[in-house]
Amino acid sequence: MLEIKPIQDKSAQKALCELCGAVYRPEALAYSAYDNGAPVGISQFRIIEDAGHLYDLCNTVGVDDLEALIIMGRATLNFIDLCDIHEAYFEGEDTRGAKAIGFRETKNGKLWVSMVGMFDSPCKNHHKES
Repeated sequence: MLEIKPIQDKSAQKALCELCGAVYRPEALAYSAYDNGAPVGISQFRIIEDAGHLYDLCNTVGVDDLEALIIMGRATLNFIDLCDIHEAYFEGEDTRGAKAIGFRETKNGKLWVSMVGMFDSPCKNHHKES
């Protein structure tokens, strides 16, 4: 079973970064992905001024689990959106997961996504007429 959780402990974040081949960023927030108890990925990010900045969205070395990246990436973007920040930039090298969750290249070559409406439920206020 896939579990996506925020990482509360910086030593756990650092250890997971090492397993993923990612640079540990002590100032960053992070989410972890575990599948049946085995680590499969990390997302490290910050909110700076009016945008989210994703530094890493990657699997552990030797793992290729795009589904985990998508779910973990969406959890990261949802957290940023809940902080009333509605756009994010991806600053990592492996862009596969970022592009899978909606990041697109801007005119200046940066990967960017808008979360406006991304997490709205289309049927939240929709009621069938009886």
